[in-house]
Amino acid sequence: MKDVAAHAGVGLKTVSRVVNGEAGVTPDTERRVQEAIDALGFRRNDSARVLRKGRTATVGLVLEDLADPFYGPLNRAVEEVARAHGALLINGSSAEDPHRERELALALCARRVDGLIVIPAGDDHRYLEPEIRAGVATVFVDRPAGRIDADVVLSDSFGGSRDGVAHLIAGGHRRIGFIGDHPRIHTAAERLRGYRAAMADAGLPVSESWVSLGSTTPDRVTTAAHRMLTDREPVTALFAGNNRVTVTLVRILAGGDPVALVGFDDFELADLLRPGVTVVAQDAAALGRVATDRLFQRLSGAALPPARIELPTRLIPRGSGEIPPRG
Repeated sequence: MKDVAAHAGVGLKTVSRVVNGEAGVTPDTERRVQEAIDALGFRRNDSARVLRKGRTATVGLVLEDLADPFYGPLNRAVEEVARAHGALLINGSSAEDPHRERELALALCARRVDGLIVIPAGDDHRYLEPEIRAGVATVFVDRPAGRIDADVVLSDSFGGSRDGVAHLIAGGHRRIGFIGDHPRIHTAAERLRGYRAAMADAGLPVSESWVSLGSTTPDRVTTAAHRMLTDREPVTALFAGNNRVTVTLVRILAGGDPVALVGFDDFELADLLRPGVTVVAQDAAALGRVATDRLFQRLSGAALPPARIELPTRLIPRGSGEIPPRG
């Protein structure tokens, strides 16, 4: 900074103001300082800045799987809000492993991120209590924290699933299969609860052979779907608990007898298939945006009680969910 000040013919304080974007510097002086910075290759020492200000201007994001299309818009929204606040985003995937989630979250805390946004894989987050007490603002997304009180931003998984299944019932279906994720996952359990509620609302029984939860790998989903569709009383419609299940079901059903399908989560090209895939869409970008806004409210010092913020879903009929039952 001394070299920059000497080169530009200004004082150290002026260089500091320019580097930190502070007011009180004329445009001509700012230009001279910037030219000196460029000529000398000066770079601000962020480590020293952290020691002085006590903030790193970084936010950590723990996702389930960066490769899942659902998390792309969410990640982008978090990054945009963080950038608007002058913060850098650091993210990683837990791979739906509670141990990996804990390891990753604590590694981010060890690097002194100012705040954490977590899509939880585990159901016990007491390990974060010391970090939260130390000032690391923390917001959970898509699923609530386990065994601690903390902010959470969710989609209405129960209501969305109930609406999707009710749509199939309104189309004449009485035997509807449900294929979802692991039951320990909050969203999977809530979507199953919505399915059962819609069937109960219509006075319809649910055979346990119509319900399958577990891994969303294509092999497991294919086996479950084949069993439901070839049973003595086969289902006439399927409700998919997330986009990975839906994509597998689209492949299974292609070219065969028409079977109604509604999926939870929209996905790319769903509207271009024939028929288009009817989905219950959630706004992943809104989840990320609302969660990050809440995080920066806490970082600004707002004394807020932990909140549960639930965002609505939207049923998008495109054709697959409107196929009538056979016979």
